Amino acid sequence: MSLGKITFFLEFYNSLPPISKAYGTMCLVATTAFHLGLFPPIYTALKYESVFKHFQVWRLVTNFFFLGKFSINFGIRLLMIARYGVQLEKGVFERRTADFLWMMIFGALTLLVLSAIPLLWTPFLGVSLVFMLLYVWSREFPNAQINLYGLVQLKAFYFPWAMLALDVIFGSQILPDLLGIVAGHLYYFLTVLHPLATGKNILKTPRWVYPSLCFHFEIPSPSLANKPLITKIKCKIQLMSHLVLAIKSIISLYTVYSL
Repeated sequence: MSLGKITFFLEFYNSLPPISKAYGTMCLVATTAFHLGLFPPIYTALKYESVFKHFQVWRLVTNFFFLGKFSINFGIRLLMIARYGVQLEKGVFERRTADFLWMMIFGALTLLVLSAIPLLWTPFLGVSLVFMLLYVWSREFPNAQINLYGLVQLKAFYFPWAMLALDVIFGSQILPDLLGIVAGHLYYFLTVLHPLATGKNILKTPRWVYPSLCFHFEIPSPSLANKPLITKIKCKIQLMSHLVLAIKSIISLYTVYSL
């Protein structure tokens, strides 16, 4: 690969918004680690019995980062993050990084609840979370024109359903797609449709989401932007505590795997 192509890729990667970039990167790292034999996905899959009986709480998070083996489907899901997640974060959620992060968190929590139902359980919810992004994007940009593999041109509003139909045709599992659509519609209903009908937003971004973004180049919380330096330092200390907890979970995962 030439130096020019490497430079172009680095510039493109650095231009991506923080949440979409972080999530896409973690998904790529997870699949790469799997193919390198660093860990079997079974130790990151969502298994409620292991969560509650053996306190393997990391499974509630790690299952969202595995999109499957390297394949065409994996590439499509990663491109969905790079295109539709980025368009959402740079468009509708521009200068609202915390709101975008809250949308991801709410979607993940919704999927965890749905997956607790035995008939709806699936070991990895990454595809569902990506499909949720796609659904929300289709509702925010309903009239955008999509060229589906050069065969059919349709409005973005119908795009999630077209992808669902393709999964049926190619024999892929449709449950993850359906779960993503349900989670996406619930979020869109609570944040857009319900406020339009009643004038009340019952799904505002919680205040605890803002400190987790203090290391971003701009502080997305108006309440933090004009605070003294000591407040911002405390904010960053809170983030460091979250990182320490994440590292402890990774160490626990490695310990279990080594046994």
